[in-house]
Amino acid sequence: MDLKFTDAAPTGAERAAVDDLLGPPPSGWEGGTERAAEELRWAKGGASAARDRRDQLLPALHAVNDRIGWISEGALDYICRRLTVPPAEAYGVATFYSMFSVRPRPAKVVHVCTDLACAARGSAALCVDLTGALGPAGTPAQGAVWQESPCLGLCERAPAALVIQAGEEPAAGASHHCTAVIAPATAPTLTAATRSPESAPAEPPPDHALPQAGSPDLVLLRRIGTVDPASLDDYRANSGYSALRRAFALGPAGVIREVLDAGLVGRGGAAFPTGRKWQATAQQPDTPHYLVCNADESEPGTFKDRVLMEGDPYALVEAMTIAGYATGAHHGYLYLRGEYPRAYERLSHALTRARTRGLLGPDILGQGYAFDIEIRRGAGAYICGEETAIFNSIEGRRGEPRSKPPFPVEKGLFGKPTAVNNVETLVNVLPVLERGAAAYAATGTGSSTGTKLFCVSGQVARAGIYELPFGATLRELLELAGPPDRLRAVLLGGAAGGFVRPDELDIPLTFEGTRAAGTTLGFGVVLVLDDSVELPRILLRIAEFFRDESCGQCVPCRVGTVRQEEALHRIKDVTGAAAAYDIALLREVGQAMRDASICGLGQTAWNAVESAIDRLGVYS
Repeated sequence: MDLKFTDAAPTGAERAAVDDLLGPPPSGWEGGTERAAEELRWAKGGASAARDRRDQLLPALHAVNDRIGWISEGALDYICRRLTVPPAEAYGVATFYSMFSVRPRPAKVVHVCTDLACAARGSAALCVDLTGALGPAGTPAQGAVWQESPCLGLCERAPAALVIQAGEEPAAGASHHCTAVIAPATAPTLTAATRSPESAPAEPPPDHALPQAGSPDLVLLRRIGTVDPASLDDYRANSGYSALRRAFALGPAGVIREVLDAGLVGRGGAAFPTGRKWQATAQQPDTPHYLVCNADESEPGTFKDRVLMEGDPYALVEAMTIAGYATGAHHGYLYLRGEYPRAYERLSHALTRARTRGLLGPDILGQGYAFDIEIRRGAGAYICGEETAIFNSIEGRRGEPRSKPPFPVEKGLFGKPTAVNNVETLVNVLPVLERGAAAYAATGTGSSTGTKLFCVSGQVARAGIYELPFGATLRELLELAGPPDRLRAVLLGGAAGGFVRPDELDIPLTFEGTRAAGTTLGFGVVLVLDDSVELPRILLRIAEFFRDESCGQCVPCRVGTVRQEEALHRIKDVTGAAAAYDIALLREVGQAMRDASICGLGQTAWNAVESAIDRLGVYS
């Protein structure tokens, strides 16, 4: 894409897709078909106003991709004119996300997951069968194209696939594309889905992923499967919005004090005290303040946030409202994975109903507090799970992490104080306020309070989300899930985590317990592997994942992830002395990435490989 505008023109459908989002162009300077006489001499400030809307770049790209199936040069040129964005910058954004295409492709795309959980359940064989039925990945066939994909967040039903059909008619929820989730996927079901989306099997309800469904011990998951996720009345009849009412009674400082006293820490891996983050944001004199919910759970093996959003969407809306009230924010952004169509539909409906009933808007519950939430869809970029990369993505830039300091509580989204929490962390605020800080802190351990959601997948009898109090052991969790007879290893924390051996199952599942054992709790991923799995192939897939998902901003990560993958390719079928040189190289490269990378992607890209070498003796 050139640095300047071209003569490429959008089609009528492309223009309509953008105009449906942004409204008709107000002048010829912003994409109108004609310019009035006075517009030939000056822009009358229109360009400046358009630049202020750069944050609409990602939604505009989605609008065209959803309607047409790909983004042409003419469509990108039109978007750039509408938003006064340099074409080269917009091209950099459009090509940053894996769900967008700037090359022609069929309107129907089948994404087949080949990541860790699906690899352990036969995705390689599925891809071989699809190649025989439809041709190699990327080859158009029968009006569709299939491609390999990183984790789709459907690990409990692996191997999984997502069918996306672009089109003009909006599907239920407000998106201009139809989707079908097929999991577990087979070659016949996917081949049939390329012909007709109606042939895709019906998706099971969210509680299908909850082996503990109905248990009285559940806290965060207690409503899923028993409450209609579409019904606000049903939610309120099951203690919904009682936490928000208590928040208004306590006041913002009182809410923060309760969260601090409860010992709630972030569930996204860093385990930073949530109350301290909120307090630091609330105290910033600069305004406005923003709240961002990180719902871009892209860590391979993670699907807990999806289940929460699909099965209990109003809980997240209520929790975000409380967080906004406590931090002095009046606008919240829910950054949602583009691969979660059902969650998007449920949350869109929940936000509309909440606004209608006065639970979002200019005067929530008559308390004089104004707050609203906007959903921003991601488009396939693991790095956007990093808190500052989310800011860049929302602002219409490449989703690259920012250097810190300054920290988000000082200068975050749009350069303003911002609190960022993931879905599980926010939903934990509800029991804190419903039960009180002391009662909440009585569950778990001194440093890890409350309950934790674990995403169990791989070779177990009952894959799914499990909720256990902090302090339960890995052995107790696996006994609930039904471990394999010949357990080989367990990967904790996902691709950025570490492996543990079968003789280490008594590790307490707490932040401090896993740290002391030389591993990590991370996002709550528990991938169980038996001795039929080829660990070198799993490690190679992890390396490929980090190579693909590196944003390329910093040299240690951009080069290191490539060198790591190359070394693992060389030694995938060798052991002992033949692997010694490359293992030494892996250690050197891994340490450089850990020490010098800007963000957690590069800093953790070597973790799983290192633990497999040192704890499992993979190449010895």
